[in-house]
Amino acid sequence: MEAILYLLRTGIQWKALPRCLGAPSTVHDRFQEWRAAGVFEDAWREALRTYDSDVGLAWRWQSLDGGMNKAPLGGPATGPNPTDRGKRGVKRSILTDAEGIPLAAVIAPANRHDCKLLEPTLEARVLLPPVTSQNLCLDKGYDFPFCREIAVDFQFTPHIRPIGEEPRRMERHRKRRARRWVVERTLGWLNRCRRLLVRWEKKAENHLAFLSFACIWIIHRAVARSSGASGAL
Repeated sequence: MEAILYLLRTGIQWKALPRCLGAPSTVHDRFQEWRAAGVFEDAWREALRTYDSDVGLAWRWQSLDGGMNKAPLGGPATGPNPTDRGKRGVKRSILTDAEGIPLAAVIAPANRHDCKLLEPTLEARVLLPPVTSQNLCLDKGYDFPFCREIAVDFQFTPHIRPIGEEPRRMERHRKRRARRWVVERTLGWLNRCRRLLVRWEKKAENHLAFLSFACIWIIHRAVARSSGASGAL
């Protein structure tokens, strides 16, 4: 597991794995076995439960957004990137709590509109909330009637700035806390894992396993910060 984390953080090739962390073929075999057995998703769920017990998940306000990354080798769940001259890319859609802790993640081709990933992302929640009073913050890319209906179906109160409406100066009040930016920060945290910065996995399920492991890494660091530990990971 330490070797897989090393691969996730550095983005090196399997064959370049330092021998002190194990034989690359053995690490790759274990990764495939654990991915097929759902180990990474189960570990993500347990990490969320630990965080909820030690710190407390901020369920009341949640944020959702998508980000795109390069995928030069193509494969399933990749498509033309509309912001990179049509090169192959992958989009990841992330749901977080009010503090940026990842609660769900899905991947899709880069040319898939964010609004099309709203329902799959909400369905992919690793841990369900114990409360029904939830708010969901979304950007203008989700300003469609069916997105509001989906949010309501999942027991959310949607907060979406309408297309064409810009924030007014009078709205920038100190007592009004900005809540959507936390998901942007989480997407930035994920990009610190160089294995995710550029997708080299041809198999979508392998890339999703690394994405799940990165979410576990984020949660571990948050737990370590709350306890005053160094969080060496």
